[in-house]
Amino acid sequence: MGHRLSKIATRTGDTGTSGLATGERLPKTDLRFAAMGDLDELNSAIGVVLATHPPPRFAEPLAEVQHRLFDIGGELALPQHPVLGEAQVLQLDQWLADFNADLPPLKEFVLPGGGGGAAHAHFARAVARRAERSLWRVNEIAPVNPQSLRYLNRLSDLLFVIARQLARLHGQEVTWRR
Repeated sequence: MGHRLSKIATRTGDTGTSGLATGERLPKTDLRFAAMGDLDELNSAIGVVLATHPPPRFAEPLAEVQHRLFDIGGELALPQHPVLGEAQVLQLDQWLADFNADLPPLKEFVLPGGGGGAAHAHFARAVARRAERSLWRVNEIAPVNPQSLRYLNRLSDLLFVIARQLARLHGQEVTWRR
């Protein structure tokens, strides 16, 4: 494969447009680019969680998730070419079930915190929810891969459960006091 980004500063966006992989140019304010930005921020937030060196049990799935988020961004850049399928959603469901199995039931709402890794995972969860809302906004004007919508919905749940696990490992889970 050749170099995809041989020139970083292309100056093609100086007029307020950006290009899709199809070659089509759209305003930078297009909902599609907003969703891509939210996915990029989510991927970065997961990178911060990984920088806290969570146990491999959590790090390996999170690293895999980063690749799938890049796939969803690719789907936005190249509409009508879905990449994610049901298998990726089912994988999230399996990780979610595995990580949730040994957690005690919640009696109160959990507050972000409980150690550095847990706090970063909570932040990533909040960004995942925003990315999901952005993808749904795009879906209102142009169909989006339904599996990608499902994936982001499950991902915020997975990040919540990972945050709970990390809080129990490296701190204390912080719950809301009425």
